[in-house]
Amino acid sequence: MLIFKTFSHGLAYCPKAAALTPSALIPSRPQSLRRFSSIKSVLSSTKSSLSSTTASTKDQYDFKTIENKWQTYWDENQTFKTPIRSPNRPKKYILDMFPYPSGSGLHVGHPEGYTASDVMARYYRATGHDVLHPMGWDSFGLPAEQHAINTGTHPEVTTFENIATFKRQLKSLGFSYDWEKEIATTDPEYVKWTQWIFLQLFGKGLAKQSEVSVNWCPALGTVLANEEVINGLSE
Repeated sequence: MLIFKTFSHGLAYCPKAAALTPSALIPSRPQSLRRFSSIKSVLSSTKSSLSSTTASTKDQYDFKTIENKWQTYWDENQTFKTPIRSPNRPKKYILDMFPYPSGSGLHVGHPEGYTASDVMARYYRATGHDVLHPMGWDSFGLPAEQHAINTGTHPEVTTFENIATFKRQLKSLGFSYDWEKEIATTDPEYVKWTQWIFLQLFGKGLAKQSEVSVNWCPALGTVLANEEVINGLSE
């Protein structure tokens, strides 16, 4: 005979059934059935309540319509534009790591970090701070160069296409960036200053050129870090 015990979440098989006699089981059966019937009634009521709540919530919040409405409003009204500095207000510079605009677009790791910094930016704006919260692109990259070699497409073309994709995706997530401050590390006006900084370091003896042994990968056309070499080959 198979015996089941009643629990708050349903029924479970009792392995001790063989040790029980039919006469010992019969008196408790009606009570167990009553308990099970009561549990089924509660579960059925809970399921109905959850279904009603889910349907009601879905009706109340139309993600596509509401998100698109406010993101459009933020763009048109420059809601997150960096204010003109006021000496009477504290300031915060909240800088995210600029992503490399690959052809595959954003991955889940990007918004994970950007969400945290965006919470900070919104908090400091709400507490009376002048907030600078920009976004840019770490757009120098070997993949663009290799793509150019393989396809004959100029890196500038693919880089700007990828930036447009990344920007569209970031805007769709509702982050509060000041897009007027957008920069790319491939912009000539940006490169000019990175080169100027390097020359200052070089002139002070803080940078040098030398010949050393490196891990060269002919397939990628670049140098690899020790961590990227496994059994003498690129990972």
